[in-house]
Amino acid sequence: MELTDQLRKVFVEALELPADVDVENLKYRDIEQWDSLGHMTLVGAIEDEFDVQFDTEQVIDMSSFKVALDMLRGMSVGG
Repeated sequence: MELTDQLRKVFVEALELPADVDVENLKYRDIEQWDSLGHMTLVGAIEDEFDVQFDTEQVIDMSSFKVALDMLRGMSVGG
């Protein structure tokens, strides 16, 4: 599975989103599910799925799907 698709699946599952949500354009606090608690759930789910560990700065900076994807690519995940 491609990294983008895998991350999309994690977002949908962690934030309990409908499958038709435009995940790739989501930003922190755009939707009710992505509040501070949802953010920590999402971060944990991404770390578990990709076997990575984000530092505090990365957790704070993870403000959108695109940022999360860029962070994973920067950690050489999926490629």
